[in-house]
Amino acid sequence: MQRTDFSYDLPAHLIAQHPCESRTGSRLLYIDSHKGQFEDRHFVDFPNLLAPGDLLVFNDTRVIPARLLGQKSSGGKIEILVERVLDRHRILAQLRASRAPKPKTVVYLENEIKVIVLRRVEEFFELQFDEPVYDILQTIGRMPLPPYIKRSNTPIDNERYQTVYAQQPGAVAAPTAGLHFDQAMLEQIQTRGIETAFITLHVGAGTFSPIRVNDISQHTMHAEHLQVSPKVCEQVKATRARGGRVIAIGTTAVRALETASADGIIQPYEGETRLFITPGYRFISVDALLTNFHLPESTLLMLVCAFAEQSLILSAYRHAVAAQYRFFSYGDAMFVENISL
Repeated sequence: MQRTDFSYDLPAHLIAQHPCESRTGSRLLYIDSHKGQFEDRHFVDFPNLLAPGDLLVFNDTRVIPARLLGQKSSGGKIEILVERVLDRHRILAQLRASRAPKPKTVVYLENEIKVIVLRRVEEFFELQFDEPVYDILQTIGRMPLPPYIKRSNTPIDNERYQTVYAQQPGAVAAPTAGLHFDQAMLEQIQTRGIETAFITLHVGAGTFSPIRVNDISQHTMHAEHLQVSPKVCEQVKATRARGGRVIAIGTTAVRALETASADGIIQPYEGETRLFITPGYRFISVDALLTNFHLPESTLLMLVCAFAEQSLILSAYRHAVAAQYRFFSYGDAMFVENISL
């Protein structure tokens, strides 16, 4: 398959620059994979698409204030975007500067905080701080809004670019399907006999990196750290045994569950994943997916196209454009079932 097989035209004005007034105020496009149809709904209808015995799997990663601004000793400005916290004093990061800094370069941040560039690691840089990383991020870090949001971050982003159930700090991008849920909806879902589970996958900045090869089989996925607990594995098995559906809230939950199921049955897992899901992939543990609308030619769109007929998903995207849905992180949602069910 070619990268261009997953292209569609998206007017810039449909890229959501701000969140909805309320978390549950978005629209929802429901994809009926079996009938080959889609329906326009609202996100408040989502609980009505669920059944007692279903299991919703959420990603409880917490977005860290991962954007830092500073300058080199030469005076040149530099922007640091944390990709991953390696330990108490080291990070892996993307750097934006007029010239890539060399090893041993010292970068000066706000509050006279110094950072030393240790080495380059592929497209990233390993940096070392004198003070604990998380202390620095909480003091001077900024929320790392996606590159397609063309504005500076505001105080409301500190709340709304974070799920209400975020627990484990480490992500530099939000698992955006979860942004639609407020506490009231989570409670409503549970009162209907629908179970919930939580995995952790720390979303890296690589999620926004474009595919640079035409033949997508030649693409190498960025690595992300995840954890699937024994409890989640038992919940998935019990759901399947009673005939319920395992519903992933976001593509990160899909990648976590399917990585943990690589041997044909879900097992506890903690470590890295580079799982790249494209049409033709056979899902082992996930039956349905709630997700936002994704960038053209992106790995996330390819994953969604694996859930249903690729032509149906792309047709639904064209419909969403014509119907003026809001796209990407602060945009509207889509619910799709696995075509093999």
